[in-house]
Amino acid sequence: MDQTVNTATLAAPSVANLSLWNLFLEADVVVKLVMLILLLASVWVWAIIIEKSISLRRVNREANSFEDEFWSGGSLEDLYEREGADPTNPIAAVFGAAMSEWRRTVKIAGIEVGRTAVRERIDRAMNVTIMREMERLERYMIFLASVGATAPFVGLFGTVWGIMHSFSAIAAMHNTDLAVVAPGIAEALFATAIGLVAAIPAVLAYNKLSNDLARYASRLEGFGAEFSAILSRQTEEKA
Repeated sequence: MDQTVNTATLAAPSVANLSLWNLFLEADVVVKLVMLILLLASVWVWAIIIEKSISLRRVNREANSFEDEFWSGGSLEDLYEREGADPTNPIAAVFGAAMSEWRRTVKIAGIEVGRTAVRERIDRAMNVTIMREMERLERYMIFLASVGATAPFVGLFGTVWGIMHSFSAIAAMHNTDLAVVAPGIAEALFATAIGLVAAIPAVLAYNKLSNDLARYASRLEGFGAEFSAILSRQTEEKA
């Protein structure tokens, strides 16, 4: 009975030492640094995911509202004064860029401007605006890709370093008992686990957000093509 009690008593600290917090505290300095970097990267990844998700929902909602108003049959000049002159969302910015270019072209007096040249100038203005707006929406996406690609390897570096450190300590103590070996190995493997915790959401979010951004870019391009055709027809009517 006494032997059983003593064994349980001795085993308790070992179990307690394998808690996540103790694994971090007992890890080597280099492994701790790796863990901290990965934890900070994970926090930043989730901040980007939340910000991008909110931004995409907002711009799609604003695009729906703007397109409803655009196709309602109202005056384009009035819509430009309300939305295009000082745009607050990407699709309104594309509309405003096209209208500004078209109005400048229409005001040219005494200069023959071909219909093809007018459409090219309008298309160029819209394409530049689409590119600028998409660059703003895609900001920090490269960070998600980088974390997804490198975090497992950073964690693996921490694991390899921690195992080397653990083996050195084991050799110095001349003791290969599991109670001695397990904590050091667990500390090292903890770095890989944190690397995966950072990488998996980053990869999944990057793929999802990239697809959503590509769809939104196609939506802007489709609107731009339709609006360019409308302005071209109006230019022909004024000619």
